[in-house]
Amino acid sequence: MKTLSTLILAVFLLSLLSCDNQRSTIKKFNQPALTAEPSPVQAIEPDSVCIAAVGDLMLGTSYPGLQNLPPDSGINSFKAVLPELKKADITFGNLEGTLADTCIHPASFKLHQRSKAYLFRMPKNYVKVLNDAGFNVLSLANNHSYDFGDPGLKSTISTLDSNGIHYAGLRSHPSSIFTIKGIKYGFCAFAPNSQTVSIHDLKQAAQIIKDLKQQCDIVIVSFHGGGEGAAFEHIPFKNESFVGENRGDVYAFAHNAIDAGADVILGNGPHVSRAMEVYHKRLIAYSLGNFCTYRSVSVLGVCGMAPLLKIYINKKGEFLNGHIISFVQSHDKGLERDTLNRVVNRIKMLTETDFPQPSVKITPAGEILPADKS
Repeated sequence: MKTLSTLILAVFLLSLLSCDNQRSTIKKFNQPALTAEPSPVQAIEPDSVCIAAVGDLMLGTSYPGLQNLPPDSGINSFKAVLPELKKADITFGNLEGTLADTCIHPASFKLHQRSKAYLFRMPKNYVKVLNDAGFNVLSLANNHSYDFGDPGLKSTISTLDSNGIHYAGLRSHPSSIFTIKGIKYGFCAFAPNSQTVSIHDLKQAAQIIKDLKQQCDIVIVSFHGGGEGAAFEHIPFKNESFVGENRGDVYAFAHNAIDAGADVILGNGPHVSRAMEVYHKRLIAYSLGNFCTYRSVSVLGVCGMAPLLKIYINKKGEFLNGHIISFVQSHDKGLERDTLNRVVNRIKMLTETDFPQPSVKITPAGEILPADKS
């Protein structure tokens, strides 16, 4: 009997000790619990359109040497996200750099800039990686599309053309019109950089968009604007300047574009995510940050948060609902699913901060709903 009592007492004391250790561990690390895998948002209209959109894409560069290319030739760049990219009518990204072989050299002015030039030259055969991942629309309106001058630009254009990928944003190719599953799309893109269609000329932008809307069912607009880095997460609602360059007023640009007939606005440029807004029943994502940028782009902190935005719109272009799926980048592991949903929480915070009366509701699981229907 005495032995039994001693055994019971020992079990009781061990259980107390276990609870104390658990409490102290939770207090010590103070980490949020893992978020359950969110269930994908489904279209609420049977004939709606699904757009998968990501931010910057740069799969490695052969300049100045081949050591800056991934050892697998980029084949596994999108392994963690392939099913979601392919389950969409439109899969969009911002292609930062050129698709060109090593015989094509940098634009001379890029080598004589005041700050260090980061020049991105992806091998032409990397287009297969993009194609296999489902990308069918790319913006070339950014500060790297002309890294290798006219030869690099021509190489990029011919490579995309031969692989059936639509693109826009260049002065020579300001827009693109194409049909998918019976729906006619217009796509255009804008930036503050040479050889791109200007983000500053709102009148010209409006005319391009109006012309597309007259010919198309849905018009998608991309812009590359705003300052770069962790200090530029918030929308300032005015012109932004970065390293002495006018990077545009992205709020004024986006509203002007929708007033002219745009149905979806997809922003990039800051290398971090920004807030979202619904204006006249159209979704604006002010920046989708970095998504798959091998080594040559910083992915520290918030710069490593990589959202995949899934948008559902009706055939009028009106926003129905959406979903942010969280990924994270690191230079050693590449693109991975982030079960902590950190970029969802970040975009939710930025939206609620920059728009005190937000027009969208973002749930902790990443669901996006118009505020008047949430």
